[in-house]
Amino acid sequence: MVPGQHHPALRRPGLSAMRILHYPGRLVLAFLLIITSACTGLPKGVTPIQGFELNRYLGTWYEIARLDHAFERGLDWVSAEYSLRDDGGIRVVNRGYNTDKQQWKEAIGKAFFVDRTDVGRLKVSFFGPFYGGYNIIALDENYQYALIAGPNLNYLWILSRQPHLSEEIVDNLIHQAKESGFATEALIFPAHQTGGS
Repeated sequence: MVPGQHHPALRRPGLSAMRILHYPGRLVLAFLLIITSACTGLPKGVTPIQGFELNRYLGTWYEIARLDHAFERGLDWVSAEYSLRDDGGIRVVNRGYNTDKQQWKEAIGKAFFVDRTDVGRLKVSFFGPFYGGYNIIALDENYQYALIAGPNLNYLWILSRQPHLSEEIVDNLIHQAKESGFATEALIFPAHQTGGS
C-alpha cells in the first residue's frame, strides 16, 4: 500500500472498526502458527530413526551432554523420565540440580508423535500450546543411549540409561552430530551424582 493512502477496507460502508481490529489479531495468530510449526521441525539434513518402539524408550534417561540453552542453564544431575499418559501421549518430567542455588529444578510436560508412531519424531510441550521438536536421530539397538536433535542445529542432547557413558560411544555420537552440522565443540557435559538424589 502506498504511504498515506487509506486502506480500502476503511472506505467500505458498513465495515465496523471492530472487524478492522481483527486483522492484526489474525496476523499474530498466523505468525504464531508458523513459528510453532517451525519449532516442531527437523534440522536440515537430519533424519529421525525408523522402527521406533515407544514402550522400550519409556523410563529414565540421563543427560550426558547438551548444547547450551536457557531452560537448562547451570544444571547438573539432569535426567528425563518418560511415561504414558491416558490420552495416548507421553508424560515428560525433566529434572536437574542447580549447584549455585543448591536447589532442584523440575519441568513437567507432554509429548506426542508428529507423524507415525514407529518414527522417532515427536513434539514436546512444557508451556501450554507451544511445542518444540524432539527428534531421535540415533538410538542404540538395546535402547541404552540416544542422540536427540531439537527443531534446528541449536539443540542437541546425548542421553543414556546410566549416568555415565563410555568415551568411545560418546565420541561416536559426537562425530555423527558434527557430520550433521551441530556445533559439537560447544557441548556441555553435566556432572552426575555418585549417590542418590
